[in-house]
Amino acid sequence: MLFSSINFLYYFLPCVLIIYFVTPTKYKNIILLISSLLFYFYGEPIYILIMIASILSAYIHGILINKYTKHKKVFLISSIIISIGLLALFKYSDFIITNINSICNSQIKLLNLALPIGISFYTFQILSYVIDVYNKKVPVQKNIIKLATYVSLFPQLIAGPIVRYIDVEKELTKREHTTQKISLGIRRFIIGLSKKVLIANQLGELCQVFIQTNEKSILFYWIYGVAFSLQIYFDFSAYSDMAIGLGKIFGFHFLENFNYPYISKSITEFWRRWHISLGTWFRDYVYIPLGGNRVGKIKLIRNIFIVWFLTGFWHGANWTFILWGLLFGILLIIEKLFLKEILEKMPKIISHIYVLFIVMISFIIFNANSIAQAIQQIIGLFGANKEPFINSYTIYYLKSYFVIIIISIIGATPLLKNIINKLKEKTKINKIINTIEPIILVALLLIVTSYLVDNSYNPFLYFRF
Repeated sequence: MLFSSINFLYYFLPCVLIIYFVTPTKYKNIILLISSLLFYFYGEPIYILIMIASILSAYIHGILINKYTKHKKVFLISSIIISIGLLALFKYSDFIITNINSICNSQIKLLNLALPIGISFYTFQILSYVIDVYNKKVPVQKNIIKLATYVSLFPQLIAGPIVRYIDVEKELTKREHTTQKISLGIRRFIIGLSKKVLIANQLGELCQVFIQTNEKSILFYWIYGVAFSLQIYFDFSAYSDMAIGLGKIFGFHFLENFNYPYISKSITEFWRRWHISLGTWFRDYVYIPLGGNRVGKIKLIRNIFIVWFLTGFWHGANWTFILWGLLFGILLIIEKLFLKEILEKMPKIISHIYVLFIVMISFIIFNANSIAQAIQQIIGLFGANKEPFINSYTIYYLKSYFVIIIISIIGATPLLKNIINKLKEKTKINKIINTIEPIILVALLLIVTSYLVDNSYNPFLYFRF
């Protein structure tokens, strides 16, 4: 069930909110758990058993690690094997079989297993809980309802952000529900919903036109590169906005997942601002345990390559994702060892262009079905496919989507936010903004609803991960 769907907005969510807020405090987690299981069951009736099995595994292993401290490493390894094993089975088995068949000229049958929605996200949440219990960073959770609520919590279940147990541990037991939190949550949710439907979906339509047409031009390749880079940002950050907003409504505080990554002046800075929950997860549970940057250059390079191979592979079972991850790994190594000081001395506009170009190339690879297709699209940017610089087809779609591209470019920067905050410093203008803001939010919700009723194009990119 998509957040940006009529069923969720006008049936599921209102019912859950009504039941949740009339239920006594001590039963609220049960309501959230049941709601989350129903939410998941709607999209994955059979694979809900996989999530329940994962929750039971985390619960049992957490207790065993806490109780039998002499053997806790055995139980930690057991938990990791089960969690990673399930993820590998459903997400990577056919990829591995395909490559074995290709290398060995064998004919092993593919399993053709459907990918359980959200398995990459809830697996990482379970791993963070078990590892933190092992390291005594958090107390073991002996209440299975609370642990199951944490893992299955529907606002962030499908596509993150990756919420760590340590960040919501106290809120699972006691959380505040205030009018201010609820209003801020509603505001954040509607903004995210609007970003998704009014911007990301429109950019997605333009990208689909490019992929499907045979009337390509050099300019159209560039338009596609820019449009997809913006689409994936607005698509994913919109989901994070909606998740954070829903979290606030239910009394949870989820950490930010994006911080205007396209204003970065280096790739290192970009990854501090993009998909923050994933980057910090790999930093804390892979990079630092490997030694981080407190090792020699050879081991540092090894650590970065391992992290970025895993980051790429986490996104999907395709060589394009692995190449995408390794590309960033190479760039981060170059920046750490050679380029950092040069970038700091460069004019800001040059460093911005460097980041935006690299990121655009990376997302062309990311979205390609194969490395061959990625190469074909990248060389198309420079006219190597012998296509015209521009044609009437390109002009038509550039005119059609020019406004939304400009809006999305502005929206990907903190410009509008900074202007509003500056205006709010003046008391009279602040009162006006506070008065008209609810009206604007209601208007946005109505516009979004009309789009959802009339438009069937409503994908979500990160569902496939």
